[in-house]
Amino acid sequence: MSGLRTGANRTALFCLGAALLGAGTVLATATDVVRDRLPSDAPRLGADRVWVDGAELGRWRDQGWWTPAVIAGLSVGVLLLLWWVWAQVRGGRLRELPLGQPDVTLSGAALAAAMTERARGIEGVVRARVRLRAGPRRSRGGPRGVRARITLSLAPDASPEAVLRCLARQTVAEARTAVSPRPLTADVRLTGGRGRDDPARRVSVR
Repeated sequence: MSGLRTGANRTALFCLGAALLGAGTVLATATDVVRDRLPSDAPRLGADRVWVDGAELGRWRDQGWWTPAVIAGLSVGVLLLLWWVWAQVRGGRLRELPLGQPDVTLSGAALAAAMTERARGIEGVVRARVRLRAGPRRSRGGPRGVRARITLSLAPDASPEAVLRCLARQTVAEARTAVSPRPLTADVRLTGGRGRDDPARRVSVR
């Protein structure tokens, strides 16, 4: 699915870029600066070209179906654009993770839930949240890594250093074993804890 999504995105962006480039080129030929520099046999637009004829547009507007059709078309276009943007935002989330064996996949939601429960069990952790996203490839042709974003809220008397050590040895280590041979990088955000002057602390567990 990720390969299909990537191909669809590239195709859509290529078509949009080609359309914008073509429209820009055509419009540029209507300006004096560009038109005077074109070869004599090159196609160009006249500077006095009328793009929208008022009388013709008025006749279209007199048709009862014209205005609703335009509004419906624009609405569909906006909805498609919003759907595409929403798909891009959700696209980074890890849904299924192939483990290198035929028909063997790991659910990203299940792994995130398991990591959350393990993190909540660490002494000093009040709340925990784990989100998994697809990470970069470390080598050309190698498996794509996994990036875990872990947010921990600590008790007032908890030691952030002790919590991080336990998190790295237990939760992160177990997750790396589960996704092997894919690499896993954990970005941890800590709030609260003993001796904390700043409201949040971010560290990376590699």
